[in-house]
Amino acid sequence: MNFDMSAFAIASPEVFLLAALCTVLLMDLWVAKGAPLITYLATQLALWATALLVLGKSFNSEGAFITGLGGMYIVDGLGDILKISILLISSLTFAYSRKYLREQNMWRGEFFVLGMAAILGMMIMISGYNLLVLYLGLELLALSMYALVAMQRDNSNASEAAMKYFVLGAIASGLLLYGISMLYGMSGSLNIIDLKAYFQAQAGLHTNILFLFSMTFIVAGIAFKFGAVPFHMWVPDVYQGAPTAVTLFLGSAPKIAAFALLIRLLADGLGAGQSSWSQMLMLLGLLSIVMGNLMAIAQTSLKRMFAYSTIAHMGFVLLGVLVGTEDGYSAAMFYTIIYALMSAGGFAVLILLGNRMSDPDNLDCLRGLNDRHPWYAFIMLLIFFSMAGIPPTAGFYAKLSVIKVVMGEGYLLVALTMVVMSVVGAFYYLRAIKLMYFDEPEESTPIVAEVDFQVLFSFNGLLMVILGVFPGVLMGICSIAVSTSNL
Repeated sequence: MNFDMSAFAIASPEVFLLAALCTVLLMDLWVAKGAPLITYLATQLALWATALLVLGKSFNSEGAFITGLGGMYIVDGLGDILKISILLISSLTFAYSRKYLREQNMWRGEFFVLGMAAILGMMIMISGYNLLVLYLGLELLALSMYALVAMQRDNSNASEAAMKYFVLGAIASGLLLYGISMLYGMSGSLNIIDLKAYFQAQAGLHTNILFLFSMTFIVAGIAFKFGAVPFHMWVPDVYQGAPTAVTLFLGSAPKIAAFALLIRLLADGLGAGQSSWSQMLMLLGLLSIVMGNLMAIAQTSLKRMFAYSTIAHMGFVLLGVLVGTEDGYSAAMFYTIIYALMSAGGFAVLILLGNRMSDPDNLDCLRGLNDRHPWYAFIMLLIFFSMAGIPPTAGFYAKLSVIKVVMGEGYLLVALTMVVMSVVGAFYYLRAIKLMYFDEPEESTPIVAEVDFQVLFSFNGLLMVILGVFPGVLMGICSIAVSTSNL
């Protein structure tokens, strides 16, 4: 199959980001040897320029979806919103990370170059309309994250976390590839549009052993990327062992890419087998919500607590997708974006509380935060309220919208479990709030942050209330994006 250069216009944001990545790499080598701030600013400029390119193509597409490169790439409203979300949230995480990188002697261009490579992988995952293109995007993301987790070479915990992540990630990739190979053997094609047409023409998919076998491997591979139970073993260890700046990035934007992979593979390409994979998602989602919340209660490490809460939150996303309707997909999409914002704010407080001498992780580091800095305590209160699903925050509406669509499809017992476990999960967030407001601080050193960090962290927290009071704007965007995509 031959392509001329004009064929790559459909992927112009990705091509631009790749060119920017190479430019930043060379800039870090030659221009910014003694001034890594230039590398950081160039990275931020590249991310925002890429977001503008995506936005420009979105307006030009007039709400229709477009395929190109031999049907291997798709541009639609769903992909555009997810890409813009990833680029903006990644920009936010890089801004948060600057303080940590300086204090922990990690202020090097490799962090931003590897981060941009991971973002490029996420964007390819979002627009990939061929199983191998999706896999290549996934591996670009995964390999970049392995390197980022191991970036502190003299940190044994980071090296151990990277090794666990690499080994388990390789196993998950093998499972996904094996499932893909079986789908290719059945249909004779790797393009999602061909898979969709082939399986829609097949009768009795829910009793087809080969199809169910391939679904098992594919769902297992996707579940690993979500960190869903029982494929969650890597999440707490990697979150705790990785440098906080890397955990901040890992715990936010890649979850949006994992959601895109789930939608492209299952909802789009294999939508005809929804009765089969929805049962698997129901089991994974319920196990994740129950185990994630119960395990989080026992944690004394803030990173591990966030890790287990991530597992529980991802369970909500899986249960939103299992219903197989546009309302379910848009609710899950809304939840994923809100979660990425909450996660970024949650890990940002660890960076805020750290300094050159310490990299805090224990829950006790939150003690007396209100006495040390009332405004930061208030912002963190809003983020914790949103994570717990307490009104009027965005997290409450996100959980409510998913529970609503699950109940609407008749899964009453599933919805009841979600409500009960949300109440259980509120305990460990309220415990953290209690430490901030009712305990004496363990240290009295002033909390220092640059102006951009203060502004962004404040906006991050206030956004939880703004999107909770006015959720219709983002939810409307998600609904339009889903309705105009090729699902």
